[in-house]
Amino acid sequence: MELVICHYSEIGLKGKNRRFFEEKLIENIKKALPKNSWQKVRRISGRILIELKKEGEKKEREIKETLKNVFGIAYFSFAESCEQNIREIKKKVVEILKDKAFKTFKVETQRSKKDFPLNSQEINQQVGQYLLKNLKSDEVRPRQIKVDLENPDITCFIEIVESYAFLYLEKFRGPGGLPVGVSGKAISLVSGGIDSAVASFFGMRRGIKIVFLYFYTHSSSIEKIKKIVEVLNKYQFKSRLYLVPFLDVQKDIFKKTEPKFCCLLCRRFMFRIAEILAKNEKAEALITGENVGQVASQTLRNIGVIEEITKLPVLRPLIGMDKED
Repeated sequence: MELVICHYSEIGLKGKNRRFFEEKLIENIKKALPKNSWQKVRRISGRILIELKKEGEKKEREIKETLKNVFGIAYFSFAESCEQNIREIKKKVVEILKDKAFKTFKVETQRSKKDFPLNSQEINQQVGQYLLKNLKSDEVRPRQIKVDLENPDITCFIEIVESYAFLYLEKFRGPGGLPVGVSGKAISLVSGGIDSAVASFFGMRRGIKIVFLYFYTHSSSIEKIKKIVEVLNKYQFKSRLYLVPFLDVQKDIFKKTEPKFCCLLCRRFMFRIAEILAKNEKAEALITGENVGQVASQTLRNIGVIEEITKLPVLRPLIGMDKED
């Protein structure tokens, strides 16, 4: 049976509530994985272990692309396991590498089970020596393999954890951050531009479940927003988009207000509506793509005037960035 080992980073720094973050990560992984691809998803010491079904083993590429979008995962690997003794580990390493073409190699062991009779360096040495002795030159590897600790063609990773011995050859980077949902829910005021989409992404990365809110003056822009939300949905697996017609409100403001105040009043009305939606959705904050000085409504003074209409915290992940960032 093939396994996937998911490592996290920031979650490991959590204290007594670490289990809460791990359980949410497991929940999100289950939501993200292709149907009928997994048998079990569970936590072991400092890791999440996915046991794949036979059907899942055929979907390795799809699973890889899926896990790259699950916030909370620092990196993951497709692994094999064997009995937790050095003799079986050596045999398994040879089995994994015998059909691989490489000239140089490295063995890298992570041993979290401290009562294993060998430490990490001793495992590296014994497995390396066994490979040099048992992987002879052939059609796949015309030359005798060598050890290269600095820049090897291939690295064999070994993990000794709890009652397991895991072996794998590649690490794939995840998006990091925190699992979506651990930090509550927020309303993201999205537009057709990149700023609000990126702000939503950063909110998700900090564990916030995003509800999208779009104010439109022409229905022709709705399809573009739906496509943006569809892309972002890869990171939280199920999204809700509210579409609010705003043309009549905008016309009324422009009729009754001096031009220099129109933009500010429009934004204040949007925040009012967003706050009502937040109450219905049990959301605890608003998110915008604003950054200081980009347009007239985003000076510090104007940001303050707009924000005072709501009692909710307004999160601005891009506040100090520009378009190049």
